[in-house]
Amino acid sequence: MFIASMLIFGTIGVFRRHIPLPSAFLAFARGILGGVFLLVFVRLRGKDKSAPLPGRALLRLAVTGAMIGFNWMLLFEAYNHTTVAVATLCYYMEPTIVMLLSPVLFRERLTGRKMICAMVSIVGMVLISGVADMSGAQPRDLTGIVPALGAAALYAGVVITNKKTQGVDAYRRTTVQLLSAGIVMLPYLLLTDGFAGIVFTPSALLLLLAVGVVHTGTAYALYFGGMEGLRVQTVAMLSYIDPVSALLFSAFLLKEPLSVLNILGAVLILGSAMASENGRWKKKNG
Repeated sequence: MFIASMLIFGTIGVFRRHIPLPSAFLAFARGILGGVFLLVFVRLRGKDKSAPLPGRALLRLAVTGAMIGFNWMLLFEAYNHTTVAVATLCYYMEPTIVMLLSPVLFRERLTGRKMICAMVSIVGMVLISGVADMSGAQPRDLTGIVPALGAAALYAGVVITNKKTQGVDAYRRTTVQLLSAGIVMLPYLLLTDGFAGIVFTPSALLLLLAVGVVHTGTAYALYFGGMEGLRVQTVAMLSYIDPVSALLFSAFLLKEPLSVLNILGAVLILGSAMASENGRWKKKNG
């Protein structure tokens, strides 16, 4: 179940490439469709029997949901302006951002291992961006890299805020966040005239439903359902299936090229994240 959820998440960039709709509208639809699906799923499984959420917890979840909505919008926009592989790897800078902010926000010590991992990840980011290439980064790629990094920063904010919201069931937390992500996009779309010119073709509607129901509702149900039977270390390791599969789908399904420097950058980013996680497990189990 967990592996299936990672593979589903890994294909979302491919699907986005074939949906001719604005990124904000896609984020709106994904949040509403995914949130409603997960809400129905939780009710059918009888997991919605807990007490009402405290006001402070509900507010935090609503805020993180809004951050998720804009995070999706930026990531979907990144897919439009650079390759799925580059956008995904830029987005995967989120662990490095959280790592660098943890001493300030959580008073966690930034060890030598973490500092090295952060620097290696940043070097990988430079290689992925194309700045280190002799030909330099193309304007189109840079237009995609900036929103992808913005999406990573927003998701880092979600992770940090979630750490401060303890004692809330994962299904319930995610349902509130998904619905909030969709709802916050509605005024944004109205203020920016984002509904203008939207035309639904049968294929676009089908793919939109797939992103909302399969890539969001179903994927999160599989994610949390599979997580229940796994150790934390196993979950962390299997989570790398998402970015790796996104790179493979980008190369084989979309025929997007990956240079040697891009591949080296991918290895540095993913490897540094794995090394950082490995250090955390040793500390916990030592």
